[in-house]
Amino acid sequence: MTHLIDVLYERGFVEQTTHQDELREYLDQAGRSCYIGFDPTADSLHIGSLVPIMALAHVQRCGHIPIALVGGGTGLVGDPSGKTEMRKLLGPEDISRNAESIKSQLARFIDFEKDRALLLNNADWLAHLEYIPFLRDVGRHFSVNRMIRAESYKMRLESDEGLSFIEFNYMLLQAYDFLMLFDRHGCGLQMGGSDQWGNIVAGIDLIRRMRQKSAFGITFPLITTSSGAKMGKTEKGAVWLDAGKTSPYDYFQYWVNTDDRDVQRFLALFTFLPMAEIQEVETLSGADLNAAKRVLAFEATQLAHGLEAAKKAYHAAASMFGKGEIPAGLLSSSAIHKGEAEFGDAAVPRSTIDRKELESGIPAFQLFCRVGLTASGSAARRLVDQGGAYLNGERIPNFDTLISAKDLKEGAILLRAGKKRYHKLSVS
Repeated sequence: MTHLIDVLYERGFVEQTTHQDELREYLDQAGRSCYIGFDPTADSLHIGSLVPIMALAHVQRCGHIPIALVGGGTGLVGDPSGKTEMRKLLGPEDISRNAESIKSQLARFIDFEKDRALLLNNADWLAHLEYIPFLRDVGRHFSVNRMIRAESYKMRLESDEGLSFIEFNYMLLQAYDFLMLFDRHGCGLQMGGSDQWGNIVAGIDLIRRMRQKSAFGITFPLITTSSGAKMGKTEKGAVWLDAGKTSPYDYFQYWVNTDDRDVQRFLALFTFLPMAEIQEVETLSGADLNAAKRVLAFEATQLAHGLEAAKKAYHAAASMFGKGEIPAGLLSSSAIHKGEAEFGDAAVPRSTIDRKELESGIPAFQLFCRVGLTASGSAARRLVDQGGAYLNGERIPNFDTLISAKDLKEGAILLRAGKKRYHKLSVS
């Protein structure tokens, strides 16, 4: 199975981790849970949220269970991290409405069917806390001296407005979120932006103190363009994932206008194209590099808005600025190379496998788990036993049926779980 840690490092997602060796060992077993929190203060996520969204998608693709936690409870308090002013506090109705919109956007990237991923709201446990018991049971484990040294608080303490008491509670609440997800869903890994390091470590420490168990954290670097601009900021304002706020065409154009120096990095972060193909972009220039930008724009738009919207945006841009030639060998796994009749399978998740590994054959149940079509080997066995596993359109008779190089069709193997979930496996 492709290891999640290797994928995140290779694609540029990792800034810091806790317990490096133990974390890798924790993720050696498929079906682990990992969560990231999303702020529900707006009814749409924006491009600045794409790094955590893509990270959760990779969690799922590597055989684990992503948890998207909407801060319905913490949103009533406000996260001071990275802010010099207190956030505007929203009411429960606004936050609930925003959470529903966020889920529909996340569902473009992550499969929430049959608990393959979870969308939870921390208001379910935070809104009902009793203050005195919370202070006695949880608050006693926190050192104020250590808290005020955290980067998330230092910026506010040094600002003119200062840090409000309600915001000072935020670290305790986020740590408690981690504890609740650990207890309820066995979640041992939290990921987030670099400004969340102090909050993540606080949760890990709380789990250690209250449950005598280990938990882990990963933070992402702040993604800026090579010109130093913040991701997703334009003259028109933020670039949103909601088509009503930023049209698919404008979204496509944002990516087409990527700085030459950022194309390879953004392909690694914001698409699922194979890294072997992305690395070849490093040597490109001129028209070929512009072609790579169009591939980046197409793939990013397809993920956020769907295949049809990506095709329309691509053709609309071509009609205005000229289509331009995209060499057949450039980022060849991209759906942009397919003709109209072939566009149907463009959104199928795909990965590569070494031919040598395939020569000796891999049991079907292992392969289905490996590519993320099931959460575990036992779930894959059940899928096969129930007649829901297919190889190149043919039902797989036994869970230990060997899938090997002889099953390749035009250099690929098509796996299907149930009626709608596909995965295309290509040979490297």
